[in-house]
Amino acid sequence: MTVHSHPEATVPQRLRILFISPEVEPFAKTGGLADVAGALPKALARLGHDVRVLMPKYRGVERLSGPLTPVIARLRVPIADRTAEGALLEGRMAASLPIYFLAQDHYYDRDGLYGTSDGDYWDNCERFVFFCRAAVEALRSLGWTPQVIHANDWQSALVSVYLETLYRDDPALAKIGTLFTIHNLAYQGVFWHYDMPMTGFGWDLFTPAGIEFYGKINFLKGGLVFSDLLTTVSRTYAREIQTAEFGCGLEGVLQERSRALHGVINGIDYEAWNPASDAAIPKGYTAEDLQGKSACKLALQEELGLVPEPVPLLGMVTRLAEQKGLSLVLEALPALLAEGVQLALLGSGEPTIERAFSEATSEHRGRVAVRLGYDAALARRIYAGADCFLMPSRYEPCGLGQLISLRYGTVPLVRWTGGLVDTVKEFDSAKQAGTGFGFAPFSSEALLECVRRALGVYRQPALWTRLRRNAMAEDFSWEASAREYVSLYRKAVKAAALP
Repeated sequence: MTVHSHPEATVPQRLRILFISPEVEPFAKTGGLADVAGALPKALARLGHDVRVLMPKYRGVERLSGPLTPVIARLRVPIADRTAEGALLEGRMAASLPIYFLAQDHYYDRDGLYGTSDGDYWDNCERFVFFCRAAVEALRSLGWTPQVIHANDWQSALVSVYLETLYRDDPALAKIGTLFTIHNLAYQGVFWHYDMPMTGFGWDLFTPAGIEFYGKINFLKGGLVFSDLLTTVSRTYAREIQTAEFGCGLEGVLQERSRALHGVINGIDYEAWNPASDAAIPKGYTAEDLQGKSACKLALQEELGLVPEPVPLLGMVTRLAEQKGLSLVLEALPALLAEGVQLALLGSGEPTIERAFSEATSEHRGRVAVRLGYDAALARRIYAGADCFLMPSRYEPCGLGQLISLRYGTVPLVRWTGGLVDTVKEFDSAKQAGTGFGFAPFSSEALLECVRRALGVYRQPALWTRLRRNAMAEDFSWEASAREYVSLYRKAVKAAALP
């Protein structure tokens, strides 16, 4: 790693942190990474740190950011044997939290972030080589140098590689620690080897010890190999990805770096997700007074065309992808409906899954309601109005849905994998302890048995109220996670100081 003349020096209390992400809520979002990138920097700033965020300036950002100030009007970035030019613009995420937007219209002024319904953009390699190298180039003239860079997912993974290779002798950049977070190991940024000259790296990096992966370039692998510290979004997922079942071909690399790998649970913004004050739901409620929750359920049934009966209502807000275990729900649906439940689902994704749930709606009108697409306000009404929240994921790095459902007193029913293991506790009726229900085998029978256990408690109103209050008493706000990250940032800064 990089050399520091005083490795024993103490790390200052107030850290300078650059948080780099390809998407940040509310400016651009395709998944949970944007929620993390929108919330964690604010939590770090509340702890007193000098945090700044960097993301691409996608189409439409100005509508949400307000006026932007150019801080580097002409940013020249080497791409292969030429120079691409962009600009760095500054806005605000909060009063004291700057966000930098990397502007380059050829790369980022497009309909989608990474592609269209027809597939990924053909030049994603070039787009995110530019993003990573521009981030490093910007630090040479920004007038502010972070002590640690927190990069996220494959799109920003090459930042660590650049700092450790092409820029390692730049005195302005040599002491920066790097922490790289894997939000979902399945997405790796793999491109053909002919793109190697575009990166500016020598072919000496195109090896199994570098960024080569089965004859191709692997961005995410670069982050794993070259960053000072690695994190992923739950302790269980950190263990799982070191196995062949969940390692997506990179388990060997992760095993080699296991001492640098840490699991830190994501949080949610407890001000933004608050059933007592949520303007999107018909009636607020608290753990002490749950009457508003019943009103939310009835309003949701009416909104979605479900029969307004006092029967158990299962909610899902999810990407319609096989990862999310939706095949189990489809297989178990007839038996679930025979148990007397209703299902409300919001999401979009794989066309075959969309069609299957649309057909289920037609077949079971009044019992099953599916809304394809994304509707932030309806999502909140499902979290508030459902009795249980269903997450039968095949794998789940952390999961945010279960954290929100706990906050809203909607009992999570989950498969025991990844972050779901770390955040949901099986309810024990005798001890009246626990926050939800789970199952381990990836089968519709196990899912059905889990739902039946939940229904057994649902039919005992006093016990169900106790369970809901347990759920709402959990605290997965960002502050605890932010403090854990600060501790890791300090370690990364010290690691960068070692020869």
